[in-house]
Amino acid sequence: MQRVSGLILASSVLLTSLLSAQNREPPPPRDPRVGLKAGWWDAAQATWNLRLVSTSRPPANFIPAEPGDFSYMNSDLAFRGTTLFQGNFQGYSIWDVADPFHPRLIHPEMCPEQQNDLSVYKNLLFLSGESGNGRVDCGTQGVTEHASPLRFRGVRVIDISDLTHPRILANVQTCRGSHTHTLVVDPKDTTVVYIYVSGQAGVRPAEELAGCSSALPEQDTASARFRIDIIRVPLAHPEQAAIVSRPRIFEALADPASHGASPADLAVAQREADSARATGAFVVTFQGSPVVAPPPFVNEMLDSMVKSRGGTGAPTGADSTALRGSIQGIVDAMFQAPMGPGGVRHGPDQCHDITVYPAFGVAGGACAGYGLLLDIRDPAHPVRVAAASDSNFAYWHSATFNNDASKVIFTDEWGGGVAPRCRVTDKPEWGADAIFTIENKRAMTFRNYYKVPAPQTTTENCVAHNGNLIPVPGRDIMVQGWYQAGVSIVDYTDAAHPAEIAYFDRGPMDSTKLEIAGSWSAYWYNGYIYSTEIMRGLDVLELRPSALLTQNEIDAAKLVKFAYQNVQDQQRATWPASFVVAAAYLDQLERSHGLAADRITAVRAALTSAERAGGTSRRSALNTLAAQLDHDAAGAADGAKVRVVAGRSSSPRRSASRALGRHWRWARGGCMSHRCPPPICPSGCPSRSSHRPIFRRAASRH
Repeated sequence: MQRVSGLILASSVLLTSLLSAQNREPPPPRDPRVGLKAGWWDAAQATWNLRLVSTSRPPANFIPAEPGDFSYMNSDLAFRGTTLFQGNFQGYSIWDVADPFHPRLIHPEMCPEQQNDLSVYKNLLFLSGESGNGRVDCGTQGVTEHASPLRFRGVRVIDISDLTHPRILANVQTCRGSHTHTLVVDPKDTTVVYIYVSGQAGVRPAEELAGCSSALPEQDTASARFRIDIIRVPLAHPEQAAIVSRPRIFEALADPASHGASPADLAVAQREADSARATGAFVVTFQGSPVVAPPPFVNEMLDSMVKSRGGTGAPTGADSTALRGSIQGIVDAMFQAPMGPGGVRHGPDQCHDITVYPAFGVAGGACAGYGLLLDIRDPAHPVRVAAASDSNFAYWHSATFNNDASKVIFTDEWGGGVAPRCRVTDKPEWGADAIFTIENKRAMTFRNYYKVPAPQTTTENCVAHNGNLIPVPGRDIMVQGWYQAGVSIVDYTDAAHPAEIAYFDRGPMDSTKLEIAGSWSAYWYNGYIYSTEIMRGLDVLELRPSALLTQNEIDAAKLVKFAYQNVQDQQRATWPASFVVAAAYLDQLERSHGLAADRITAVRAALTSAERAGGTSRRSALNTLAAQLDHDAAGAADGAKVRVVAGRSSSPRRSASRALGRHWRWARGGCMSHRCPPPICPSGCPSRSSHRPIFRRAASRH
């Protein structure tokens, strides 16, 4: 979620209430998600090819007295083994999800902060903070002074060796705080991890944190703007975590074009602004639209004017008059891109999120007005290699690579996550995903947009948000949270034609006014989908087989096991030896008519027979089948995938086929069976040296 000032938040809620009152939406299409009953804990639900297996309410201290309270929102997720960590603006919760049907709360830790974005590595938890009230001791009393050594803005390093008693080891302070962060492992050095810090707060005063400068880089080379901060964490001494570099990955990027408000929203905003101005309210232009400045924002500005003239007490009429003349300039200075050399406005000065993929040495930076492709082979010194902008995108928010890093999806958080941006009147290109293909890790080519297809109401905040891959071999499938549009699963194997294949949705929190809620993040992890619901807690979902995703494909995805998961530190999926992987590919060939129906039937029968056999009989049967598939591939509509089943892929995409080539050539006994309950081989697999090649082929090397 973007950093939202009171000005933006209030204007979003205002527009929403006006649109609701006017009931301007046309009748909805026939989608089960449309017209769901509202409610905090009892909202109606709609599911398709998914099953909700559990919902766990937040700890009592993390539930607000009234729904929609911004300071009690659940935020992102991280995973370690069977432990799930869930951020909240009041702190974070630690859950035991060994039984996804019955998650158990281990410990809630109070630590008020925005956003408490988190990641985990071994016995360390990392926590982001950028609000003005966050404290180094996680106290609840806040910080009121303009500059204080008690204020925390940056990344906390926390010892979680004892999950019931987390212990802060270090508070790494940064000049602009940490809205989000990304944990980065270095394949060449396992003694350290790095933290890429994305901070969106204003620059702190130098008297609070030495060295902080809000000047432009051309005015001060030490400027805290137009850079990211990188923290190095020595794992043997995490208390020594410190900033080691401040890469300026935004150099030479100009302010991009953006679409602004829709005509309908603009008309509503203008009417409200005219009415408010007549009563003496302060009205400013923000992102091309008239917005009524919220009283807290105005009061803060008036107090500043009193202090600037050395006065005390309440603001005078003269102060109010002076503010009317200067408030637009103040807002422009806060939110408008500054002018750079040559009369060209600067581009973004910070990222919202950076997703790294160390196995491929690349990262995707979602950086306000741009999507960036970074070279991170030297993780302490990332280098920008490509940048994309799009006038249909209002705010580049997050990034997700497919498994072989040949594609990347960027999300657009139009409206900051607090506004209804999935109405039937909204363009499908706005607030959507943008799918790009990647060439040689150096260039990106746009292919298409994807947006959740069911229109939402004006009382539901909705826009593209966080998700990750579901590791189905041979396909690119992502699960994603869309706030109050719920969870949507999209197949983008064909990047030009993405399609929804499953969803889960609830009705709005309130049918009469917008209350912030919905799926902040929806992540696949070791066989289940975990969705952090902003106001309702933690949802766990399970895939159900369908014509669009078979049981074999689901079972193959469940073979992929990670010891931990921070979604912004993307890990490559590989599949252990299992007949179900071949069965999943056969299902895909049947769906796409990539191989003749009679041959698919014959191959399935041969695999079933081989699975029941053992030793030399299995090896002989599989070698024979491999030779037959080689012959089939020459005349098949999808010869490349047929060769994958044969274990002889030469596909340049190097996705699941390459992973299959590494792992699926080994076969022995029950560990090959798709009927093994997860985790595969619970009593321990035989050593690799004792395995037999499943198909006769040379091992591929990468």
